[in-house]
Amino acid sequence: MALLTCKDASFAYEGHTVVSGLNFSVESGDYLCIAGENGSGKSTLIKGLLRLKAPQKGSIFMGDGLKANEIGYLPQQTAVQKDFPASAYEVTLSGRLSRRGVRPFYSKSDKMNAKENLTRLGIWELRNRCYRELSGGQQQRVLLARALCATQKILLLDEPVAGLDPVATQDLYRQISKINRETGITIVMVSHDIHGAVKYAGKILHLKNEQVFFGTTADYREVNGMINILTEMFSYAFLVRAVVVGLLVSLCAALLGVSLVLKRYSMIGDGLSHVGFGTLAVATAMNVAPLIVSIPV
Repeated sequence: MALLTCKDASFAYEGHTVVSGLNFSVESGDYLCIAGENGSGKSTLIKGLLRLKAPQKGSIFMGDGLKANEIGYLPQQTAVQKDFPASAYEVTLSGRLSRRGVRPFYSKSDKMNAKENLTRLGIWELRNRCYRELSGGQQQRVLLARALCATQKILLLDEPVAGLDPVATQDLYRQISKINRETGITIVMVSHDIHGAVKYAGKILHLKNEQVFFGTTADYREVNGMINILTEMFSYAFLVRAVVVGLLVSLCAALLGVSLVLKRYSMIGDGLSHVGFGTLAVATAMNVAPLIVSIPV
């Protein structure tokens, strides 16, 4: 049974619909990436999954015994949170608050769980360091350990690599993927870094203020790859540059009265060279300039 099911859901602020047409499910053990540009409704959907925001239409169901307080959540950091004056261990341990119930103090099992998660993420030796003194990548690991303390079933991660350098980004992606593989914990991650997400996620939900794709990563690569190629090759700006380059070369050839022998002609990338060749071929057919292509591209 699915942990989360979204059926015909939409979300709005002050009557203005932010994202609509949501129909998907998250199974136990999934690694789902919610992708899309800024403002496409990703973070709003996360709030809906956390039951912090009610759908304008439709519904969201929790299944397989999942409760709202059993969801581990890693939110986007604010400047104030990055300057929080507590140790890495204290921040991590606070993830057990939702599991503590009416007990006034943390139990031995709470403390053991915090140690296990800090160790799993390779930052146990940083436990006594002040959180605000840590690097961005180290802080995100601490917050991930904190989120793990809150759950054994599912993690919701809202832009976990935002603001990190490329090395720290790849390291955190690997850590998240390892958690999913080794523990079976379900991952739902929001990201605008679609290239990085596709590398690790098993399923993709792509939003553009509505659901435009939901399925496996393999299917997404096939569909989205073709769309990207066609969009790039036939964009107005791209074709204008190609035509200008082709006509300039043809004009120069006509003025000089020489034939053009072209081998891998490229002014703005390999893709442009193909369109440039096409333009030159048309120019030659119209007797603008003679053209001899020795090696087709």
